[in-house]
Amino acid sequence: MLSAADTIRRMGGLARGTDLQKIGFTRRALSRAVQRGDIARIRDGVFAVGPLDRHVLAATAHGGALTCVSVLRLTGIWVLSPAPGPHVWIGSDHHPLLHTDCACVTHYRRGRPPLGVAPLESALVHYLRCAGDEAFFAAYESALRLGLLSSAARTRIRESLPATSRWLIDLARSDADSGLESLLRFRLHVIGIGLDCQVMINGVGRVDFVLAGLVILETDGKENHEGMTNRHKDHVRDAAASALGFETLRFDYAQVVYDWPTVQAAILAALTRSRDRA
Repeated sequence: MLSAADTIRRMGGLARGTDLQKIGFTRRALSRAVQRGDIARIRDGVFAVGPLDRHVLAATAHGGALTCVSVLRLTGIWVLSPAPGPHVWIGSDHHPLLHTDCACVTHYRRGRPPLGVAPLESALVHYLRCAGDEAFFAAYESALRLGLLSSAARTRIRESLPATSRWLIDLARSDADSGLESLLRFRLHVIGIGLDCQVMINGVGRVDFVLAGLVILETDGKENHEGMTNRHKDHVRDAAASALGFETLRFDYAQVVYDWPTVQAAILAALTRSRDRA
């Protein structure tokens, strides 16, 4: 028979005592394994074997499963809002458990949380209620781009959202290069501005967006365009676009996220100029 440590490891690093007892481990045997340091008791009735992500351990100690922005970050999905502490789903009829150095953000949501990490579908739905429409939209498009959501999963997420938020799923695309692009497109959509996405222009290349046929919008994420080589390429592309009659507006992460009124004003002014030229 496998040891308790090996069994828990094969179960993903976390296990409920009731499940371990079903396969032959007695409470006494589990207590002895804890005393020897072979396994750790995270909370009453839940045991672990490392290494495990510290936020997953904190969520387990809190009495629930890691969810919301914490799961999205763990999965590599682009998120707008920071994650100051583990976001934990404990169910609507439960209470959080006290534990050492608790910095958890508690989500009282319907359903029974799993052990460890909530499914991505649940985490996305929780993120909408936690961070709002635009943050959810950017994260959802990021998940689509990464190929993390099947057609069935997309349908289930849509059905789980409030009826007033389901348009976010219908608007989403899988070809956005970054969360920043998703955020910009969402904000323009809200004020009634449509745009063409990921447009190929002969002599220029692929650009993020084109508005009114004459205005190019490019978004430079905080992880991109930091070197001289990339900046030079951008200048070459912008010059080529200008020769074809396009006006190029280029915005970085800080502008889109923290100074949107200035970005919006610049885009509206460029659209006015394009109409005057038409």
